Amino acid sequence: MSDLANFAVSSTNSRGRKIREAPPTTRSEFQRDRDRIIHSAAFRRLEYKTQVFVNHEGDLFRTRLTHSLEVAQIGRSIARTLRLNEDLVEAISLSHDLGHTPFGHAGQDALNDCMKDYGGFEHNLQSLRVVDVLEERYADFNGLNLCYETRQGIIKHAAKKNLPKLGEIGERFLKNQRPSLEAQLANFSDEIAYNNHDIDDGLRSGLITLQQLENVSIFSRHLAGVKNKYPALCERRMKYETIRSMINTLVTDLVQQSTHNINESGVDSLAAIHAAPPLIGFSPHIRQEQQELKKFLYDNLYRHYRVVRMSNKAQHTIQQLFSAFSSETRLLPTEYQKKFDLEGHQVIADYIAGMTDRYAIKEYQRLFTIAEN
Repeated sequence: MSDLANFAVSSTNSRGRKIREAPPTTRSEFQRDRDRIIHSAAFRRLEYKTQVFVNHEGDLFRTRLTHSLEVAQIGRSIARTLRLNEDLVEAISLSHDLGHTPFGHAGQDALNDCMKDYGGFEHNLQSLRVVDVLEERYADFNGLNLCYETRQGIIKHAAKKNLPKLGEIGERFLKNQRPSLEAQLANFSDEIAYNNHDIDDGLRSGLITLQQLENVSIFSRHLAGVKNKYPALCERRMKYETIRSMINTLVTDLVQQSTHNINESGVDSLAAIHAAPPLIGFSPHIRQEQQELKKFLYDNLYRHYRVVRMSNKAQHTIQQLFSAFSSETRLLPTEYQKKFDLEGHQVIADYIAGMTDRYAIKEYQRLFTIAEN
């Protein structure tokens, strides 16, 4: 990693781990973080957690796992160009959704509502709780004992009331400081990934059409370019070529604008990054087009009546599970019953947030459905 920029995170300027460990001999500290994340149970569960479409809706729709892999791929490519720490970007990208509930944002909103009298629920904080506390794999510590910079990158935002829970990770919010460029980059890689794969999944599902997307500037522009270059291309390949072209434009713009921002700022150290304004970002024109695309997806995909119906069922499932466990904690598995006496309703949130879509559905059926003989 000798070719890293002076302002990139490295093993030498890292704030290290909560619990000291001997340095790895065949990999970097952030490769170790990545490997621990990939081998965690929480990471494997992402395979069966909703992105937009509930897992059983179809085999080819994105899940939280495939989304995280796409974020990591985009992030690593950009990090290499900007001479940032690829391994750190990858670790943040792979871990940023570890605390997400089943059923996507509908599940998160439902669990947050259930927890309103007990501190609320934020999936960013839950992801940090997963890597700091809930994973039980190692003899010397709970969690994964990740580096400070990986843990910091997981927390993109947090409500003021929750900052005390974050300890040193919450310092930057209180001091109005920025995280590393690697953390900023992972955030934008997340945006590039979900906007484009949600278009793909939306078209595959039939909930949105190419004709509708022709009214969205960034998609229309790239679709026209593909049609001009490949006039006889079938619609399926035309869709893929358009999305691929869009991703290339977004990545190229992010690299160029971020490089300009970094050069203009004059930053030359990691400390300077923390004090500077956000430096990773799109150009004004692309940022405006991204906002238009987000609004289109919100109005036409995320609020489509079929998605709303799925979300409504998902919220009902989460609410009923939480209510049942709160009313009678003996319904919880034995290990969670023991923890409830010490941590209260946070344990119920831990249990529900850790469920996959299909496990939550089965748990609901076990609690509320009487099987017929």
